[in-house]
Amino acid sequence: MSIFEYLFSIGPMRKLIWRFWYPFLTKRLQSQDILFLNYAFQTDPPETFHLNPADEPNRACIQLYRHVATQIDLQNKSVLEISCGHGGGASWISRTQAPASYIGIDLNPTGIDFCQGRHQVRGLQFQQGDAQHLPFPDQSVDAVINVEASHCYPDFPGFLAEVARVLKPGGHLLYADFRFRDSVPEWEHSLQNSKFIIKDTRDISADVLRGMDINAERSQQLIRQCLPKPLQSLGLDFAGVPGSRIYEALKAGQLSYRSWCLQRRDAEEI
Repeated sequence: MSIFEYLFSIGPMRKLIWRFWYPFLTKRLQSQDILFLNYAFQTDPPETFHLNPADEPNRACIQLYRHVATQIDLQNKSVLEISCGHGGGASWISRTQAPASYIGIDLNPTGIDFCQGRHQVRGLQFQQGDAQHLPFPDQSVDAVINVEASHCYPDFPGFLAEVARVLKPGGHLLYADFRFRDSVPEWEHSLQNSKFIIKDTRDISADVLRGMDINAERSQQLIRQCLPKPLQSLGLDFAGVPGSRIYEALKAGQLSYRSWCLQRRDAEEI
């Protein structure tokens, strides 16, 4: 079992370990102006769409956010992103999809400080928050975005219940993440028995694998440059570079990466 799989599998301890890892990673990477901590996405053939020159180096990561966020029209919607990382996705969506408001929350206080200093976009705010205990009133947002983070949460059904609580009736959860093969049935069961209607789902493993290939050289350079040698193995898994356990598991079908468009049931159905 790799270090990454160990961290992924230890249940209640998971949150404590990630609480250490992400601030450490932010401190190591912030001088490199790393705006995305998620894997990437590339269709075959590649989609063509315009990006500003400043966004172009992050195209592969933006494509994952684009795939997730554009499952519905976010124009004039109030949007909450849970586990926003370094805010690159939040910035791009705020600038291109015209939501009325966008709040990004993350458990990592160092990451939120980075976001607040780095992303100055009208209508975009960042604050520290816990995915398991969202600091928002009932039925207060139109859409929730969650990209590649829920595998870190110790109570996934509890997370879904919290999202349903803060969403307005008929609101959407736009979601993408991965699970190792043995955990997929439990994952599916939690989603199917949640307060959501599954509007669409896709296995995007092949698209994410192509995205990993695009980012591989840059990711390897960053890991070697920014992390001490004892942590580079974990860093390579975290970055999903070719040859790493996470990359090879995805390539072999031992890991499943999926996207979902979920709609909150009407109040009388909950």
